Amino acid sequence: MSTPEDLGPPAQEGGAPTPGAAVSGAADAAPDPVALTGAPGSAVAVPAGRRPADGALLPAGDDADGAVASSSSSPETTGVGRLAATVERLRSEIRAAQAAADGRALIELAKGVLIERLRCGPTVAAQQLDALADESGLSQLELAADIVNQAARDHVTEVATGFVRRAAGEEPAAGDDDTADGASVGVRLRTAESGALAAAGDTQAVAESLFEHALTPLGAVAVAVWTAGSDASLTLAGHAGFPADEAVRWRYVPPGVSTLARQALTERQAVRATSQSALGLPSIGWALHPGSGRVAVPAGTGGRVHGILEICWPGPLEPQPPQIERQIEALAELCAHTLESRPGSALSPSAEALATTPDLSELVDLAEGLYDPALVLTPFLGPDGRLADFRIHHVNSHFVDPAGRPRSAVNGALLLEAYPMAMGASELFERIERVYATGEPFRSRRMTLTALVDQVPLDAVADISVSRHGSSVLLIWRVEDEAARLANLLQHAQRLGRIGGFEENVATGQIVWNDQLYDLYGRAYTERPVPLEELASHAHPDDAVAIGRFLRSVLHHRRAASAAFRLQRSDGVTRHIRVIAEPVLDADQRLLAVRGAYQDISAQHWTEVALAATRDQLAQTEQQAAERNRMTLQLQHAIMPPTQAPLDSPGLQIAVRYRPAESESMVGGDWYDAVVLPSKQVLLCVGDVAGHGIEAATSMVVLRNAMRGLAVTGAGPGQLLSWLNVVAHYLTEPVTATAVCGLYDPEKGTLRWARAGHLPPVLIRGQKATTLRTVSGILLGAVSETSYEEEELQMAPGDTLLMYTDGLVERRDESVQDSLAQLLTNARIPTATLEQRLDGLLTHSKSDTDDDTCLIGVRVG
Repeated sequence: MSTPEDLGPPAQEGGAPTPGAAVSGAADAAPDPVALTGAPGSAVAVPAGRRPADGALLPAGDDADGAVASSSSSPETTGVGRLAATVERLRSEIRAAQAAADGRALIELAKGVLIERLRCGPTVAAQQLDALADESGLSQLELAADIVNQAARDHVTEVATGFVRRAAGEEPAAGDDDTADGASVGVRLRTAESGALAAAGDTQAVAESLFEHALTPLGAVAVAVWTAGSDASLTLAGHAGFPADEAVRWRYVPPGVSTLARQALTERQAVRATSQSALGLPSIGWALHPGSGRVAVPAGTGGRVHGILEICWPGPLEPQPPQIERQIEALAELCAHTLESRPGSALSPSAEALATTPDLSELVDLAEGLYDPALVLTPFLGPDGRLADFRIHHVNSHFVDPAGRPRSAVNGALLLEAYPMAMGASELFERIERVYATGEPFRSRRMTLTALVDQVPLDAVADISVSRHGSSVLLIWRVEDEAARLANLLQHAQRLGRIGGFEENVATGQIVWNDQLYDLYGRAYTERPVPLEELASHAHPDDAVAIGRFLRSVLHHRRAASAAFRLQRSDGVTRHIRVIAEPVLDADQRLLAVRGAYQDISAQHWTEVALAATRDQLAQTEQQAAERNRMTLQLQHAIMPPTQAPLDSPGLQIAVRYRPAESESMVGGDWYDAVVLPSKQVLLCVGDVAGHGIEAATSMVVLRNAMRGLAVTGAGPGQLLSWLNVVAHYLTEPVTATAVCGLYDPEKGTLRWARAGHLPPVLIRGQKATTLRTVSGILLGAVSETSYEEEELQMAPGDTLLMYTDGLVERRDESVQDSLAQLLTNARIPTATLEQRLDGLLTHSKSDTDDDTCLIGVRVG
C-alpha cells in the first residue's frame, strides 16, 4: 500500500481539498467498486497498488522511463537542457499535487462513509477517523482506503440483494433504508459535502454545490445560507435557485424581524413550514413560491449557531425519510464550518487559544471599565465537541461574589462548578447558552441568583445583562442594595410629587436643600438657600399672617406645623406651595434643627378652583336636565299609557306592553298603536324614532297621531307607510324612524302588513316560532318619496303574532340574527294566556341597551 509520503503531504484534519479534486473523487469513486481496488490507471492509493519507480503514483499513460531519460541529459547541455530539466521538475510537482489531491479526496470520501454509518456530522467523523488511525497504527490515507473499499463491497452486496429480492417479487426487508436509491442519495450528499469542503470560505460556492449535488436530486428548488451576526441579525451569505434581485432585497435581516430563519435561530432547532400561510412568517422567495414547503436548520458547532440553512421545495413539504433528515443536518453542520471560516468570523478555538484572541483581550478591558460586577465567559466544549459549560476567564475588580468568596476562588473555574444553582429557577445558564448560540442579548430586572454557602442556598436579587462579544460572553450583574433602592425610590417619589426637602441647623445656620427644592424656588444650585425666617420676603404679602403663625409654632412652640402660601420666584412665576416642618430637639428639649419639606400644590389649587366652578355649572345643568326628563316622561306617559283596555274585535285577543328606559336620559321615541277602524279592520303598528329625549318623544307623538288619522282612509299598510314617510320628511323637524304596520281583517282572518326598516313580526303557530318574510322598505324620513312592499298572511285559530321594537332584543355584544334567534327560542315556551306570554318575553329578554321597549301580541281565538 502507498504511504502518505508516496502521495505528498497528508490532508490536515478538517482541511479543504483542492477545488474540484474532492468532488470528482467522491463522485467517481463511490459508485464504482472496481476503481477503488487499485485498477490500472487509477490515481488512488489502495492496498493492492504498486509504487512507481520515482516514488509517486503516475496517471495511466505517463512514461516513467521517458521521464528519467529526459532528466538524465548531459550536464554540459546549453539552455535547451536546462529548459528540459525545468519542464520535468514542473511535471513532477504537478503529479505530486494531483496525487495529494486524490489522497485528500479519499479521506473526505471516508469521512462521508462514517457520517452515513455513524449518523454523525463532519466534525465527529473526522475525530473518529483520526482515533481509528491511531488505534490501528495506520495512516489516515491507508485507513480511508480500507473504509471506502469495505463500503463499496457492502454497497455491491446490498444492491445485489435488493435486485434478487425484487426479481423474486419480494418487498425489501424492514430497515433496508439504504438500498440502491438510498445509497445513491448518500453518494450525492457526500459529493456535495466534498465540494463544499473544497470551497470552504466561499459560502456562495458552498450553497451552489449543495444545491447542485445534494438538494436538486431531492426535488428542492432553492437554498439559502444565512449567517447570524453578533446582534442576532441575519445576512444572506450564499444562495442558489433565487433570482438576483430577490437575493439583493434579502441581503440583510435586522434584529427583531420575524422570519423563518429567525425562528430557527431563536428556537435553535429545525423549523418546517408546509406553506407561507401555515407559518405566517416572511422569508426569501415566498412571493415566487407562495405554496412552497420550507425547512430551516440551524448550522452550529460547539454550542454556537453560526447561521441557518434554509431549503425550499416547490410544493408542500412532505415528511422526509430518516436518512435524508440526518444528511440535511450533516449539511447544516458543514455550512457551520464554512461560515465560521469566513473572513471576519470568529472560529471556535480551544480554551488555550481563546486567551490570546484580540477580541477577548478587548472584552477584558471593557469588563474592567465597568462599575458593576462582570464576568468574562468563554465556551467549554465536551469530548463530543458540544458546549458543556462556560469557563470564567476573567472577573473584574468590582466583582462581589454572592457567596462571599474572593475573586481568585471564582476566576478560572467553570460556571456550573462555581454556581451550580445557575441551572435552577432563574435558568441563568440557559439564558447565557442562548445568548452565546444566537447572539441576541438578554437583560432582566430583579432576577433571583442563588449561591451555595456551606450547602445552604442564599438568594440575591440582581439586574442581569448578558451579551456576546466575538466568541466570548460578558455577564454583568448588579446586586440590588436595599438602602440604595430605597433612596432611589424616595428620590423618584419626591420628583413625582414635586416635593423638596430641607434641614436647617439653628445653632450654626447651615441649611441643606435637595435638588428638587432648588427647582421649586427657581434658584441655581450655587445660590444660598433661603432660611425659614426669610420665608415671608419670598411670599405674597397677603400670606404673611399664615407664614408668621407657622414659624411661631415651629421655632417657639416647638411643634410640627404646616402652612400654604404663594411663592413669588425671582423669574416672575408664582407657585402655590405647602410647607410642613418639625423641630429636632436634644435630650434637654432644646431646639437643634428644623427639617421639613416644600410641596408644589399649584396644580391642586387650580384644580380645586376649576372644580368649584364646574360644580356650580354642573348643579345648574343637572337641574335643567331633570326638568327636561320630567317633561319628556310626562309627555310619553300621556301618549303611551302602560296598559290598554281590550279591543272590541270578536275572535281576536290583543295585549300590549310598554317598558320605558331605566335611565331618564335614555327616554326615546318608541311607540305602538292598536285600534279598531271604522271598516272593522284592526290597525296594528309599532315604531321607533331615532334618538332620545324631548325631540324624540315629540316626533313620536306626531308620527303616532298621523298614522291614526291616515288609517281611517281605508288605505293599505304600504300606502299608509308611504304617506307617513312624507310626514316624517316634510312636516316635522328632520327625523328618521322605523315602523311596521298591519291591518287584520277579522272576517277573512288575513293580515296585510308592510315595514319601513323595522324588524319583521314573529308568528307563533303550534310549537314553532318564525319571523315573517322580510319585505322591502326603507326607514321613514330618509327620502322624500318611496313605496313599500306589502305581504299578506292567512292566520289560523290559535296563531299568535308579535310586533316589537328593538329594545326587546338588541345587545351590544351580539348580532341582530343571534338576538332574533334567542327571541324565537323564548317565544316557543308554552303559556296559558297571551298576557303571560308577553310578560315572559320581557322577563327573559337579554337586551342590554337600556332602551324603550314596545310589544304587541295578537292571538286569533
